Amino acid sequence: MAKAKVGDTVRVHYIGTLDDGTVFDSSMGREPLEFTLGENEVIPGFEEAVVGMEPGERKSVTIPADEAYGPYYEDMVLTVDRSEFPPDLELEVGQRLQVRQADGYVFAVTVTDITDDEVTLDANHPLAGEDLTFAIELVEIL
Repeated sequence: MAKAKVGDTVRVHYIGTLDDGTVFDSSMGREPLEFTLGENEVIPGFEEAVVGMEPGERKSVTIPADEAYGPYYEDMVLTVDRSEFPPDLELEVGQRLQVRQADGYVFAVTVTDITDDEVTLDANHPLAGEDLTFAIELVEIL
């Protein structure tokens, strides 16, 4: 039977969990995830785990934070004056926003705290600093 190799387009089912067992993402109940090995369409550790698998094979792999979404950086947390936001914008903790810098660069942030005067924003990826465990099943090689 063929094994998945760089350049192959594959379809996989997966369940992603954190160290405490919390499921952060899953393809169950949806179409399998389709991507091409070697095209950097998924995090490197996930892609590396699929290389060498055969259709129908299942495996579990833990990807350290550095090979997933990177470390968590405290300096990517910023506090902004509430007046910097439109007055009609209803903010909620956990809300994802897009912020545009003066140079036009747009990036995503998560609202982590709100007071009457300030809003705390976290520009880290929500899974930064987390080791990720994936249960992977290679459904097919296209």
